[in-house]
Parts: sequence; structure tokens; C-alpha cells
Amino acid sequence: MAKINISLEELVDAGAHFGHQTKRWNPKMEEYIYGSEGGVHIFDLTKTKPMIEEALEFLSKSAKEGKKILVLGTKKQIKDKVAEYCEEKGIAYVNERWLGGTISNFEQMKRSIKKMEEMKEGMVSGAYAKHTKKERLLIDREIDRLEKFFGGMKSLNSTPDVLFVIDTKRENSAVREAKAKKIPVVGIVDTNADPDGIDYPIPMNDDALRALDYILKLVVESISQK
Repeated sequence: MAKINISLEELVDAGAHFGHQTKRWNPKMEEYIYGSEGGVHIFDLTKTKPMIEEALEFLSKSAKEGKKILVLGTKKQIKDKVAEYCEEKGIAYVNERWLGGTISNFEQMKRSIKKMEEMKEGMVSGAYAKHTKKERLLIDREIDRLEKFFGGMKSLNSTPDVLFVIDTKRENSAVREAKAKKIPVVGIVDTNADPDGIDYPIPMNDDALRALDYILKLVVESISQK
């Protein structure tokens, strides 16, 4: 794979350098912070850039080795993009609330996916034709609920080998599940987060849509290039 070029200018234009308010910070992030402006921490993007490149290289290498990578991003400003980009490239993803046990109790998750697929097939084949209109409506709603939470993981037949996380603080339960199973974690870490336990931390803004979109596109590109 050709090395993906990271543009410092694009990172700045996207607002990747803005952290959280200085009073809402984790001292473990100090080494990645350049300073502060107006009560807001500013990331040192000259440190962030090579860390992004290292993370992308790891994701690309993992994908080439046939490892399954799960993308997790549930923030409202990026969740639709997570679904759009990942579905286009056939990458497993979660863009709704992380359900506890998704990794630690994977067999239960597989049963939920199987149930969803069987119900969808039943709707298409007419297996529910004898049900009342109200019963079919309830079945439809259950299919929608299962699709919402598990639809992005249909391609996973075993626990993921790598987890990419947008906002490691928000998704700390997913990070804990991954670490318990010794699954490497690549994650966007803002100034209020704990970088410990993140194998490939990407220190940058985890709120700005343009910054998240920029990184998400690079991640998807890295995973999908064989």
C-alpha cells in the first residue's frame, strides 16, 4: 500500500488541534498538548501527525493479514458517516450505542444477528403472512431494532481482531472489553481522555465533524486498501 499522506494544514483547517477546556483535562495527555488559548487546550499536531500515520499503517497491515477490524463511532455528528463509509467498503461497524457484551459475550451477539436475518427472511418469504397486521408491525419494529444495533456487524463471525474507536472516553466500556480480550485498540484521544491502554492513540479533537470525517476517511481507506 502506498503511504497515506497526512496534511498538517488539513488537520488545522478541520480544527483537529482544539482540545477541551483546560479545566477538563487528563494530565496524562500533557505530552501531546502544545499550550492553551482562551481556556482551551491546543494539541501539538506535529506529534499527532506521525501517530496518525503509525495507526493507519497498523490498520492497513492488519487488514492485509486478513484480520477483522471493527469501527466504533456513535457520536451524533459522525455516526451517519461511519455507516456510509463502512458499508461502502464492507467494513464492520457500530454507530449506535455500544451494547455491553458485544465483545465479551460475542456468542449472544451472533444469536441476535441470526435472529434478525431469520426474521428478515421470514418477511420476504411470506412466513408471517398469517399473522395479524399488528403482529407483523411488531415484527417489523423488532427487525428495525436489531438492524439498528447489530446490522453493521453482520460480516463478523468471530470477535474482531482490532477495534478502531472515535472518542475513547465516551466508549470506555468498549475499550475495556477489547483490552480484556487482548484486542488492540486504535483510538482518537482528546485532552480529557486517558491514553493508557490505547495501543495506537491519535491525540486530537474528538468533537469537530470535519476533523473526525478527515480521520474516518483515512481509516476506511487504510483498511480497504489491500
